[in-house]
Amino acid sequence: MPVWVRDYSWRQTDTAVFLSLPMRGARVTQANIFCSDQYLKVNVPPFLFEAILYAPVDDTSSTAKIKNETIFFTLYKKEVAMWESLVMENGDKEKMQRIRENAVIKAQEKADEEEKSKAVTKREHKKFALEATMKLEETERKRIENLKEEERQKVTEELEIWKEKQRNEEKQRRIQREEEIRRERKLIEEKKKQEINKTLKAGTSKARSIPTKAGSSGNIFSEKLKEESFPAPRSAGTIKISFTSRVFPTALRESRVAEEEEWLHKQAEARRAMNANFSELKDLNEEEKNPDWLKDKGNKMFATGNYLAAVNAYNLAILLNNKIPVLYLNRAACHLKLRNLHKTIEDSSKALELLIPPVPDNADARVKAYVRRGTAFCQLELYAEGLQDYEAALKIDPTNKTLEQDAEKIQHIIHGTAQDS
Repeated sequence: MPVWVRDYSWRQTDTAVFLSLPMRGARVTQANIFCSDQYLKVNVPPFLFEAILYAPVDDTSSTAKIKNETIFFTLYKKEVAMWESLVMENGDKEKMQRIRENAVIKAQEKADEEEKSKAVTKREHKKFALEATMKLEETERKRIENLKEEERQKVTEELEIWKEKQRNEEKQRRIQREEEIRRERKLIEEKKKQEINKTLKAGTSKARSIPTKAGSSGNIFSEKLKEESFPAPRSAGTIKISFTSRVFPTALRESRVAEEEEWLHKQAEARRAMNANFSELKDLNEEEKNPDWLKDKGNKMFATGNYLAAVNAYNLAILLNNKIPVLYLNRAACHLKLRNLHKTIEDSSKALELLIPPVPDNADARVKAYVRRGTAFCQLELYAEGLQDYEAALKIDPTNKTLEQDAEKIQHIIHGTAQDS
């Protein structure tokens, strides 16, 4: 049976009622108090207080303060007047029961309205957060585009400078070649003049030594001189030169055939892979075809908890470049969150294959790969394989206490399983 509280005190003004309700030895919270416009109830087992108020009050602005095991109510009247008593007296049971039921219904309606208001506010906050995220992404995308445009302009300017430099160098080489040709022609003309002079000197000495008829010696000498001075022109010809057909710019004698064939085979495989996945990549623009951009996009999706979208971003990045270990490592983290344990093991193993040779720069990545694969093994109840991965991670980072504690827990599980069997 509840203990009804009767030793309360109250006073009033024209606008408010002040009620003091002692609850000795009981721990009172706001959840124990129920108040409507004409009904007041305090239920703190074993104490119970219930009052049908004399007149309606403003339950929204009214207050209740708890201090020293006493509840102090301040009830503001809806109408300015003095009450004859705190509670309604000589009321029939049906009326009081109706007041109680109306109070409960109003309280429920008020709670429903507050819940709906909270839901609307929550939706507005989510919408605002989404719009803010979209604005941030748009700002980031524009910033990246501006950086790319600046870099493109810079490269274009450097290319134009290089082309201008090449043109100037080509012009200088052409001038040098023309100068060399002029010098060669000049030397040839000088040689011809020297030969003509030698021929003239030789003809003069012969004319002096051989007696000739008067009046005819000069003509014969001049005719012979003309014949000897101008040799016959050389005959024209054509030389045909053929080269071995080559894919590479180097000569065949300077090439490494085996390595070149391997490179060509890899290029053909890469083109076939790109053509096979063209249907998935054709909707991407040039910026989205960058594996680094897709990796950053996947990281943002992972941070917001959208693991499926993050997996899709990493998949596209791997299609573009399947030699980046961090892509497999991040996708393994997404699969682990999604409980795709076998895929987690596959991606972690692929990341470890690409993190060869083991060097200090990739130590953190190898630790993450071992831990994620070991976690997947343990969740599949393959504790021995999981323990091996954790021990491999400890060899890389022996000062990591968390890894050491996790490895000990797995050992206890293995020992416990062995004892049970």
